Amino acid sequence: MVIRQASRWTNAFSSRTRSARLNTRTTYALFSSPSRRDGYDDTIRNLKIGKDTRVIFQGFTGKQATANAKESLEWGTKIVGGVKPNASGEHLGLPVLPSVRAAMEQLKPDATGIYVAAHQAAAAIEEAIEAEVPLIVAVAEHIPIHDIMRIHSMLQSQSKSRLVGANAPGIISAIGRCRIGFQPLPTFSPGHIGIIAKSGTLSYETVGSLTRAGVGQSLCIGMGGDVIAGTNFVDALKVFELDDDTEAIIIVGELGGTSEEEAADWIVDYRKRTKDPKPIAAVIGGFQAPSGRVMGHAGAWTGLGEGTSDSKSKALDRAGVTMVDHPAKFGSVMKDILAKSGRNVRKIEQSAAQAQQRRSYHSSRSTNRPHVSSQFASLAQKRRLHLTTGQSIELLQSYDIVASSTPPSLPPASQYLGISIARTQRQPCIIASPSTEPSQIDHRVRQFPFDYRQGPSQQTIDAAIAHAQLDAAPPKVKAQSAQLLANLWALYRDKEGITAAVNVALSEKDDGLVVYDPYLFFDDAAFKSNGRQSGLHSLRDSSSLPPTELEAEKSGIVFISLPSPSVSSDTASAATQNAPSHASREPRNLVGTLVNGAGLAMNTNDVLHMRLWRPPYSTCSANFLDTGGKATSQTIATSFKLILGDPRVSVVFVNIFGGLTLCDMIAEGIILAFKDVGVDKPVVVRLRGTNEEKGQEVLRKANLPIKAFDDFEEAVQEVGRLANGGKA
Repeated sequence: MVIRQASRWTNAFSSRTRSARLNTRTTYALFSSPSRRDGYDDTIRNLKIGKDTRVIFQGFTGKQATANAKESLEWGTKIVGGVKPNASGEHLGLPVLPSVRAAMEQLKPDATGIYVAAHQAAAAIEEAIEAEVPLIVAVAEHIPIHDIMRIHSMLQSQSKSRLVGANAPGIISAIGRCRIGFQPLPTFSPGHIGIIAKSGTLSYETVGSLTRAGVGQSLCIGMGGDVIAGTNFVDALKVFELDDDTEAIIIVGELGGTSEEEAADWIVDYRKRTKDPKPIAAVIGGFQAPSGRVMGHAGAWTGLGEGTSDSKSKALDRAGVTMVDHPAKFGSVMKDILAKSGRNVRKIEQSAAQAQQRRSYHSSRSTNRPHVSSQFASLAQKRRLHLTTGQSIELLQSYDIVASSTPPSLPPASQYLGISIARTQRQPCIIASPSTEPSQIDHRVRQFPFDYRQGPSQQTIDAAIAHAQLDAAPPKVKAQSAQLLANLWALYRDKEGITAAVNVALSEKDDGLVVYDPYLFFDDAAFKSNGRQSGLHSLRDSSSLPPTELEAEKSGIVFISLPSPSVSSDTASAATQNAPSHASREPRNLVGTLVNGAGLAMNTNDVLHMRLWRPPYSTCSANFLDTGGKATSQTIATSFKLILGDPRVSVVFVNIFGGLTLCDMIAEGIILAFKDVGVDKPVVVRLRGTNEEKGQEVLRKANLPIKAFDDFEEAVQEVGRLANGGKA
């Protein structure tokens, strides 16, 4: 789904000011300052889980929670019981209580894991907040964003409960054997590297690399890929700073929001005020994401005033963070930067080895791992609702906003006003800019956050109008601007918007306010997960979407066809040496990618471009494809069909890190795809993670023309060779 962001504007973040973070209060102590007592910042300490953390499950008796609990108990997590609404008894030999409040009184938990479907998750989180559970972990994907904003309005007014998620794999202490989430346990090993990540699959890649390198992990926090995260990078950095078990830190980021830049600001200060700062490394995904697209994760899109993946990477690099381009490199990189910092790497390795169980990472197999149901994994694949200009004008009219697609006459100046989401503040906000010029708006737009339950105050509205330079306009225009914002908020709240914005200008006829070029963007999860906004959802025009994307959507797959790159004169020869003469304009040696996980899919496209978009290869990705957690045999077959339908594709690259989805299951799906789809292009498969050796064995025994690897760099090199005429 395209995010137009007021028509034609493009990001100019590298030259913008810090206006998008102007309202962000930065706190460099672990806990909140005395000037703000009893605030949400005080709950950061609740993230420090370990062997003594008492955990309950909400939705305890459900199939997925049961399988997860069995596995977590065996690993060492101190689960003390669970909750099933209006029921009591026993499950897995542990008490079941009818409410979270009852569980708090009788079981004294430190944390709760919420294992319910998205349509039940908001109520479950609210119940946990009201019962004052110290740590709340929500794994469900695609909880409606307005439910999340209401939840954060509650969280900001208290100092007892901390939220991790939603749309996150959870939090896990490898050194303390405490898992609250659905992370693949065979990948983890106790150690001394702290991780905070937006992407689940990229975090598993990171963990796997550290485990293979023998340094292991201390605490791993899944920030999640939603628009608003209950715990963000800076929150986690404050924990890692004072955690004696953490010797170094890894950040796994991606496009969307400004949390990576805020982390960079925090790190700059940390390095100044700390005599011996802990070394930090990072990876960022999404360099090759097409402008304006939602890249699998609900929050993986770039709004006005937000940075690109490139600007995020540069900000972290300037802050002294060691950047890597693929998480498989973290093992060796962390050893190197630990040694350079003067820390004893050998001692860290020995400590990790002493804490490690006897079973090895490569041979471990998950016997209790559940299949991922649509309750969690598939909901992330749902699309959002973007109305056409005509539909937007009609809807605005029902909220007493008269708008047109273009201004009646060319105004001398125009401004931008709307309602959107302030991700850092975890609140809705008024967005305002004194200019709509493409070269200016991205660095002149400002956010004016307000409490979701209270709505924008008159003071907030006045501040936004002043920033848009409408405060000096005639009283009539000021009053119309204030009423416009009030009406936009009513529409935004009623219809569960993500962004509702318009351009405005002064009328030359009556000195009034002219509203034009509306942009309305809605959260489709409200309908898909909760059955709300059915009338609005019925307006969706599927005929405007590419058939391949619609077919992918039906199977719970996110598929985005990427535009062909422009081939410069110095690379045209290499790119077209085995293609027809017209291929200089339309390359025929692109790579079709099939990946499980949005973050890993973005990173795969990034690395293919960095490694292969130069001689002797001059090739790159033809598509973004995320099978998500539903990487079954059928979705693999559908994925191959979508990829092979693109005539530009000359080789298929399957890049899988087996977490929830086991490598042997993926391998079997690939073999079935060969039979069902009729694969006629070379296929390179890279398998890592849970049951990777078994997956490799399945592929070998199939005796098919598949090149299988476990090393990512070797696989990419083979992809480049095959894409440019090498024989399979």
